[in-house]
Amino acid sequence: MSASPAPIPLSALIRERSAGAHSTSEGAGFMASLLRGERSREDYIALVAQHHAIYSALEGGARRMRRDPVAARFLSERLTRLPALEADLEFLLGPAWRDEIAPLPATARYVRRIEEVAATWPGGFVAHHYTRYLGDLSGGLHIGRVVARQFGFDTNGIGFYIFGDIADPAAFKDHYRAELDAAPWDDAERVRVVAEVLDAYRFNTEVFVELAADRDQDFSAA
Repeated sequence: MSASPAPIPLSALIRERSAGAHSTSEGAGFMASLLRGERSREDYIALVAQHHAIYSALEGGARRMRRDPVAARFLSERLTRLPALEADLEFLLGPAWRDEIAPLPATARYVRRIEEVAATWPGGFVAHHYTRYLGDLSGGLHIGRVVARQFGFDTNGIGFYIFGDIADPAAFKDHYRAELDAAPWDDAERVRVVAEVLDAYRFNTEVFVELAADRDQDFSAA
């Protein structure tokens, strides 16, 4: 009698199932046009403002999840983005930046979902945490370099994309994926976590689509 095949590691399963969603999110019109140099400084500021809302929810959830024995394995102060985002917004908009930003409806929906899973479901929180931070440590580093060239930034304005405390992003991501593979979740929970990763990509894509529509409307009305 042959042995049952070993289960696919969760990190590999997520990569396999989310490949299409990842490509869709990366190719969403706003980000594609930003990276082609077709967006203004004001467009970039609007993106930073949406990130501020998203990471406020994510890092607020992380504080609550420190008490969960599984979710806590994924948390690291080296990933924290909110102080950098706030410094970026102060550089870009000035000291009264909080009065000048607001989440789009798509961002508000994304934030509500993060807050919901952070309050009720560790696996769902990890799904959103994984989707954001491992993306930041991958394509996000490239985005930061492109934006710096386009708008003449040094480090001010792109601090969000600079992980000064992570000397080896590839090694950090490998460790994170190993924690995913070691998480004590049964098959049903693994399915739920993968589905939530797909939802996280969908939320992210919806933010990009709405951001493009909002900024293009502002431009045409100017």
